Amino acid sequence: MQLVVFDLDRTITWHDTLLPYVAGFLGRRPLQRLRIAAALPALAVQLAGGIDRGALKATLLRHTLRGCTRTQIDDWNARWVPELVARGTRAQALTAIESHRRAGDHLVLMSASPDLYVPAIGARLGFAETVSTGVRWVEERLDGALTTANRRGEEKARCLLELKGRHPSLRVVGYGNAASDLPHLMLVDEPRLVNASRATVRAAARIGIAPYAQWR
Repeated sequence: MQLVVFDLDRTITWHDTLLPYVAGFLGRRPLQRLRIAAALPALAVQLAGGIDRGALKATLLRHTLRGCTRTQIDDWNARWVPELVARGTRAQALTAIESHRRAGDHLVLMSASPDLYVPAIGARLGFAETVSTGVRWVEERLDGALTTANRRGEEKARCLLELKGRHPSLRVVGYGNAASDLPHLMLVDEPRLVNASRATVRAAARIGIAPYAQWR
C-alpha cells in the first residue's frame, strides 16, 4: 500500500472548478445572477491590492453564495459533481485513480478548492479522504469566509507533512500540475508532474522534478 495524493484542478479536471461551480449555481436562479456582477468591484479591489488567492476566494463566495442553505448546496452538488466527473475530467487521470484504488493504495484528494464540493468529488471518485480549503457556515447557511488557510503552495506542503505523519509507514506518491504544487511534490517519494505548462516544467527541473505525463 502507498499513500497517493492527487491535486484536483487541471490535474484531474480539464479546468479550474470554483468559477464554473459558482456560475452554474447562480445560473439556475435568475434572481441571483446579479450577484456575479455585484462581486466584480470587490474582486477588483482585491486584485488591485495584490493577489491573495485566499482573500479572492472568500470575496467571491461571500458575494455570490452567502446565505445559501446546506440543502441548496447539497442539491447542487448532486447535479454538478456527476456532470463534472462525466464531462470535465481527464480520462487518463481517472484511469490512474482507478489503478491506485485497485492496488489498495490510500487515496487522498488534496485541493485548494473549497470544501463546498471537494469532498463530494472525492467521494464520487473513490478517494479515502480529502483535504481542501474550509468555508464557514453559520448554522445551516453559508457565510463564505474561510475557516482554514488557502490549501495552496506552502500550506499544501504543510498538509502533506500532516498526512505523512498520520501514515508514517507508507511510501508517498504525489500528482500535481502547477508551480504551486511543487512545494508539496518536493516532499513525496515519487512526484508525478502532469499536464504542466512549459514554465512549470522549467521550474520543476530546477528542483529535480521531471514531467511525468500529459493526460488526455
